[in-house]
Amino acid sequence: MLAARAGEHMGYFQRYKKYYKSFLNNSSLMRICFFKNYNRLFILLFLFGLKQQCFAQNEKLIYHDIKTDAAGKIIPWFEDEPGKAYSHAIQSVWHFWDTMRIDMNGLPYYMNHQVWNPGVNDPRGIGGDQFAMALSSWQLLYQYTGDERIKENMKFIADYYITHSFSSATSKWANIPYPYNTLLYSGIYDGDMVIGKGFTQPDKAGSFGWELFKLHQMVGSKSHGQTPAGIYLDAVVKIANTLASHTVAGNYNQSPLPFKVNAVTGVIGSLSGNNGTGKAVQLSNYTTNWTGTMELFLALIKMKKGNAKKYQQAFDIMLAWMKKYPLQNNRWGPFFEDIPGWSDTQINAVTFAQFMMNHQEYFPEWKKQVPHIFTWVYATVGNKSWEKYGVTVVNEQTAYQTPGNSHTARQAAAELQYTALTGDSSYKQNAIRALNWATYMVDVDGKNRYPQDENWLTDGYGDYVRHYLRAFAAMPALAPADEDHILSSTSIIQFAEYKNSPYKKFLFGEQPKGIATVRYTASDEKGQEVIRLTNKPSNILFNTRPVKEMVNDTASEGFRWKPLATGGLLFINRINANEIVVME
Repeated sequence: MLAARAGEHMGYFQRYKKYYKSFLNNSSLMRICFFKNYNRLFILLFLFGLKQQCFAQNEKLIYHDIKTDAAGKIIPWFEDEPGKAYSHAIQSVWHFWDTMRIDMNGLPYYMNHQVWNPGVNDPRGIGGDQFAMALSSWQLLYQYTGDERIKENMKFIADYYITHSFSSATSKWANIPYPYNTLLYSGIYDGDMVIGKGFTQPDKAGSFGWELFKLHQMVGSKSHGQTPAGIYLDAVVKIANTLASHTVAGNYNQSPLPFKVNAVTGVIGSLSGNNGTGKAVQLSNYTTNWTGTMELFLALIKMKKGNAKKYQQAFDIMLAWMKKYPLQNNRWGPFFEDIPGWSDTQINAVTFAQFMMNHQEYFPEWKKQVPHIFTWVYATVGNKSWEKYGVTVVNEQTAYQTPGNSHTARQAAAELQYTALTGDSSYKQNAIRALNWATYMVDVDGKNRYPQDENWLTDGYGDYVRHYLRAFAAMPALAPADEDHILSSTSIIQFAEYKNSPYKKFLFGEQPKGIATVRYTASDEKGQEVIRLTNKPSNILFNTRPVKEMVNDTASEGFRWKPLATGGLLFINRINANEIVVME
């Protein structure tokens, strides 16, 4: 017992010895704190680890003391190596989500609420994009880890939501999901958080449709367990049909689809002021959150499913409107379902900037337009509260100027993507420090909150994890150096297994001779992957056949290896293969 206590006290001494040195060099401070019996008090302070205000203390950011490098700039709290810290943060967040308590109605807590509370349940229902965000992050996290529980969670969310949220086939806005459970424990999603039952948000329907399309690609066209073949794609096509049929040209005050509309009657909802009066001041017929919907239309056009001609028309209308209005005038609102009035948002602006970088063919001036959006973000919702640590972070929106974990991480991921595409490194330093900053939002158990707010199950989970994984995709050298991970793919990864992963499972096809470091199946036979590996592979099999290493040839089928200080990057180029085995 005494030995244990002594070890604990010596631990305190090691932690605070730097303060002890500065303390001894400050005679006036010694006089104030030690008085006449300073030797005795010194022993008490350092052997028993008492924290006195006369010792300098690290600044705390929510759960953790802020750590800095030699220059005083913020680094992650968990691990000095950013990639290790980021990987720990996102997997801790997933674990918290996966093990969240079961609620009163037998569903996981996150199926009923948008804010997590440790004791009494939060009285609010889900966030408008809560499930789409979760599907978005979990799809990327699955390829990164190969954890089958992630895939099953995606299927559970999708299965439950599409069977408990869609408007009727006879509604004016038929077969699209409602974003909110107006009766908290009903298990039914039937309206909007602010203006009530019957109202839906077409932008959230489009985002969910896009994520559901990717889940369809993930599970494939065959029946898997309780998921009948094609049910996801059927729901996706219905959503796209409704959205395309209602798309109009729009103008300065009206987007091609409204922000909130009564699905049954077709009546446009209202926005009130943000002053709490509840008085309607304008129609809720404008939002700029159309990236998910546009991606949905493009995906179905490419697959030749549904009414491709109608989807193309709707896409062209939306693209023209986004270029003519928000891209020019920076009216990037609204997004959040719980804000009753107008509010410009970083999420709408930067998500569209990411769309531009992913679809450069539509934006000849993207290299100028994307930085223009970044500049607007920092001028409008930038936050310099942690500037002394070398980082500017991002607030949520103009109506709620509070720093956000997901919003800061999204900004960083987008800036790193721009850096990777253009070679412009001016954003890189702040982007990495922003990612470092956002790790402080995650507690040791995986709960994740705003610095000045709550544990949002949108911002802290589905709209958090994906930004770190996109940062790894943009800058693969950031990923953990001593781990193996698929960082990016132009396809959807249907199956992934890693040698040292605890998620061992049945391997499809013939077992190759030797040890496989990574084995995966992609959704189509043509595509590219970037994989971080601890060692250069001895051989790589495409559909069981060995392929050659390419040096300068990036067009032919095969692989390239780029060594790093530790391990390296494996670049896969598939032309006629979708089952890949990377041999140790």
